[in-house]
Amino acid sequence: MSATLRTETGAAHAALLGVGAYRPRRVVPNAEVVDAIDSSDEWIQQRSGIKTRRFAEDDETVVSMSVAAAQDALTAAGIDARQIDCVIVATVSHLLQTPSAATAIAHELGTDQAAAFDISAACAGFCHGVALANDMVRAGSAGYALVIGVERLSDITDPTDRGTAFIFADGAGAVVVGPSETPGIGPVVWGSDGEHYDHIRTPDWRDILESGEKKMPCLSMKGNEVFRWASYGMAKVAQQALDRAGITADQLDCFVPHQANNRITDAMARSLKLPDTVKIARDIIDAGNTSAASVPMALQRMIDDGDAKSGDTALLIAFGAGLAYAAQVVVVP
Repeated sequence: MSATLRTETGAAHAALLGVGAYRPRRVVPNAEVVDAIDSSDEWIQQRSGIKTRRFAEDDETVVSMSVAAAQDALTAAGIDARQIDCVIVATVSHLLQTPSAATAIAHELGTDQAAAFDISAACAGFCHGVALANDMVRAGSAGYALVIGVERLSDITDPTDRGTAFIFADGAGAVVVGPSETPGIGPVVWGSDGEHYDHIRTPDWRDILESGEKKMPCLSMKGNEVFRWASYGMAKVAQQALDRAGITADQLDCFVPHQANNRITDAMARSLKLPDTVKIARDIIDAGNTSAASVPMALQRMIDDGDAKSGDTALLIAFGAGLAYAAQVVVVP
């Protein structure tokens, strides 16, 4: 007689239970980056909306920033780190190929028994992580999961590259995902457009070694192509996320898009026909583009400013290198 495997089931629903963020101490205004790219403060603000960004100091590492953001999220959720069963870290700027940043973060938090791994989906990584955590809690493979988006993009940005130097920045954001009596995380709409795989990328290490250059591989981006793809394609993804969650634009309270460019945010808001009552995240103005960290950092800022209140519905969407994207509607904790 063949054996029948036992399976597990988890919570009926999952939700965000707490949000946290860490912003590096050093504030970098446009005036500090313009000379190297022959630009101006006015040009940068018109192009992206950015006035300042944060660059991490030597002691503000991918791990330490993540731990700080995670501790804030755990406190907000009222959860002890030892209750966390899985740590998911979204990042493209952890400079060790292995081991993962997640294992070190789990150790620093005091949850050594937790599963811990990094995911590489660039700017879309955090929303990917939320989708995974939601499925884990509902399937029973994790009681509580910690999702972190963290970047030190200043390490891999060429300060003389006119297309990227003024955009990218550093920081960390985190959420605790756990069981809920009511639905708190809507179905994810995610995917990728590999035809444009090379629109945002770092060079191959082998090419650098063969060239004999001794320098850090830096990000490059085909800005105009990415702008067009995100401005017109991502509004459709956002609408699909609303539809799958059973939410209409006039029922939405907050819109928290990846903080890539204020013009992209404006284009999506117009396409979605968001009413004036919907609060829109504009963290990019002071924080720059922090890739995987941008959505949780922006959500945390909206909560702190009173623009997002407990129980509000918020549409999250992120997109970036790959070209990868993910979106879901969540309930603000």
